[in-house]
Amino acid sequence: MSSHFSDDEKWMRLAIEQAKLAALEGEIPVGAVLVKDGQCLATSHNLPIARHDPTAHAEMNVLREGAKQLQNYRLPGVDLYVTLEPCLMCAGAIFHARVNRVFFGAFDSKTGVAGGVINVFQETALNHHTAVQGGILEAECSKLLKDFFKNKRLLAH
Repeated sequence: MSSHFSDDEKWMRLAIEQAKLAALEGEIPVGAVLVKDGQCLATSHNLPIARHDPTAHAEMNVLREGAKQLQNYRLPGVDLYVTLEPCLMCAGAIFHARVNRVFFGAFDSKTGVAGGVINVFQETALNHHTAVQGGILEAECSKLLKDFFKNKRLLAH
């Protein structure tokens, strides 16, 4: 295993811890970590229910925090690790922030736009290109989501 993959796994494990916090708070378990120059810049998880904010996805939260940390609305040289494939809203923010690379865990066959449903990151007409790699610790990330929704269905009956 290369050291680069070890770093990716390390950061995704931190994102998974954030996703577990989301689940404990009754939010869909998605966690995200923003990394610059090998250092953690920001961590967060889904908070749309708690914040009464449809835009409070894990990715949006770390982008906001990262921008504050860097005092810049652009995030050059920043990598994003997220446990679930980004949706269209988050992909738009990723483009506008000029995130360098996105690493995600589970693919999303319903709203994912990095290969799950469509892949906007491959759209050559867009003026910024973010490298994307899916499937980092995919089984663990998927299991968190499956267990969360299974428990929700059980509690509903």
